[in-house]
Amino acid sequence: MRPRINFGIIGLGLMGKEFASAISRWCHLLDEAPIPVLKGICDTNKSSWNWYTDNFPEIIISTSDYNEILESDEIDAVYCAIPHHLHEGIYIDTIRSKKHLLGEKPFGIDKKANENILQVARANPDIIVRCSSQFPYFPACQRLIKWLREGRYGRIIEVRAGFHHASDMDLSKPINWKRIIKFNGEYGCMGDLGMHTLHIPLRMNWKPQNVFAVLQKIVETRPDGKGGTVPCETWDNAMITCKSIDPSTGKEFTLILETKRMAPGATNNWFIEIYGTEGSAIFNTHNPKAFKFLQTTGTEQGWNTIDTGSQSAIPTITGGIFEFGFSDAILQMVGAYMQEFNINGSNHPFKNVMLEETYQSHCIMTAALESHKTGKRIDISTA
Repeated sequence: MRPRINFGIIGLGLMGKEFASAISRWCHLLDEAPIPVLKGICDTNKSSWNWYTDNFPEIIISTSDYNEILESDEIDAVYCAIPHHLHEGIYIDTIRSKKHLLGEKPFGIDKKANENILQVARANPDIIVRCSSQFPYFPACQRLIKWLREGRYGRIIEVRAGFHHASDMDLSKPINWKRIIKFNGEYGCMGDLGMHTLHIPLRMNWKPQNVFAVLQKIVETRPDGKGGTVPCETWDNAMITCKSIDPSTGKEFTLILETKRMAPGATNNWFIEIYGTEGSAIFNTHNPKAFKFLQTTGTEQGWNTIDTGSQSAIPTITGGIFEFGFSDAILQMVGAYMQEFNINGSNHPFKNVMLEETYQSHCIMTAALESHKTGKRIDISTA
């Protein structure tokens, strides 16, 4: 019989529901990894409990105090989706309680908070601590990652990675915690979206050597939901240009990172583009089936497109010709996490965001704040 890993969820909002929904359809995966089971839920908003208790009969703990989750012998692991200012305290408490942790980005409201979390995680190496990032698990993006690992690009000319939203184009949208520095942090849109853009570049070891950033605060005030208006304190858009080095060639290239909450026409577009001397490749969620690539041969060049189906890294019951969507990417992401519980170690070709990668992202975002403030290119170390 396959082992079971009992989970508690701390933070029952949008992503908490996605995580719970993913583990509820675990039979969809044709995999021998342990089975996740939802046993506990925590949120200070008790009205959020009902959807979970109505749909998950094995829940034995419903609480507004996360310590009840951490103190329970019935809970093995925690998925945590909470505002950034709470990451440091709750992530550290979770790790110290010997619960495995899959947490949300940016893994700390700032670089110091991230360093404190990592210090505790390193002192508990038997605890599996990872950061969530679902978009690389689209089959077409997995195809791109395989293409990268095969070195099909030659020498890199430029890499562009970004995450564009348009929800904030609605200027009547009431303010929420992501627009308030106290809860979101100084990073603004970078803290919320930046780890998504960096997952593949950092996994390929394309660590930026320096950063030049232009940050925009476009919407200065928003409705407070009570008939008044309040200031929007955080950055709406960020453009970061970096000098990076490809360790496979030792050559420099330009890495451009875009995180935008004000992107007309982009509901939720995540993308990565690689341009090289021998080949180029593109994936974006606007066209989630398409793996686009180009092989450079002579003066005439043209893009090729392969439409991928649901041939995911972890096989599923879905036929290969059918569509793959966001909820499938979440399921694959959680599947990658669960494979780390295998006795022989993880065999997934693309793990969740590692702890050192969250630190590297904080180095980049901290440098971006300094760059925008001074108008200078900032040298950084992400070692």
